[in-house]
Amino acid sequence: MSDAPLAVIGAGAWGTALAIQAARSGPVALWARDPARAAAMRGAGENPRLPGAALSGLRITADAAEALAGAALCVLAVPVQHLRATLAALSPALPPAVMVAKGVEAGRLALPLEIVADCHPGLAAAVLSGPNFAHEVAAGLPAAATLASDDPALCDLAAARLSTPGFRLYGSADPLGVQLCGAAKNVVAIAAGAAIGAGLGENARAALVARALAEIARLVVASGGRAETASGLSGLGDLLLTCTGSSSRNFALGHALGRGVPAAEALAGSSGVVEGAATAPALLARAESRGVEMPVCAAVVAVLDGRLSVRSAVERLMERPRRGE
Repeated sequence: MSDAPLAVIGAGAWGTALAIQAARSGPVALWARDPARAAAMRGAGENPRLPGAALSGLRITADAAEALAGAALCVLAVPVQHLRATLAALSPALPPAVMVAKGVEAGRLALPLEIVADCHPGLAAAVLSGPNFAHEVAAGLPAAATLASDDPALCDLAAARLSTPGFRLYGSADPLGVQLCGAAKNVVAIAAGAAIGAGLGENARAALVARALAEIARLVVASGGRAETASGLSGLGDLLLTCTGSSSRNFALGHALGRGVPAAEALAGSSGVVEGAATAPALLARAESRGVEMPVCAAVVAVLDGRLSVRSAVERLMERPRRGE
């Protein structure tokens, strides 16, 4: 057990699951933005976004200052597109932070740790990423993830506070690569879901995922990260889960697109934030600025924009000039 208090900022499914996980080893405060929602969660003892997962042992509040009071570490579980505004509203005296959202900020093309550096310069920060469905982590099923930072001491602190025998954390000194992998896998999951939704078969899905992994590795290396990161938990591991698991919101969006549902309608029908939809054009722009080709990502952007049907996008990918693998 750890006596170090921990604050989780963001009470979506993943933030709630991590709060439940962290409460297995010490005290946790969970911040929900909406006071009515915080009160409802306290009263029901569960989060409707994570049904069946008991919130016993958590201190739930809509007061961020109260949640952060005395915290030795905070977990920022806010969607990337809302992260900057949330950070701007938090006290500048934040404790060391662990980012768990995956994506690229639209407009500024920033990764989570870059947003943190903009809003809270000098704050010690790490990123946690890997093949983790929230409901399984909340249930205590075996899982593993990568914890990456330029600060080894912070990695040690976060691992000691968040890990348990059923939740294994592996350290990494490549936070840039880990963030790029986490952002890209959501985009690839849309492509994988679209292939299945359109009835293109398992061969097509497997080929998309394999070629997308090569795209991700190219981007990681061109950005200054490590190629092997793409083969680890935050890359290949997360791709396997998100591109095959029915619980993935990004896969579900792609599946709807593959069935011919317009993007706006598919997004409106989603049960939560689909990070891959906003990330896709931002990730593609970031890649293009570094001279990196990402054909699978570009196809997803074209489908989301309504410029191509799923079948037309796949045909274009198949018609690309032959090359060695």
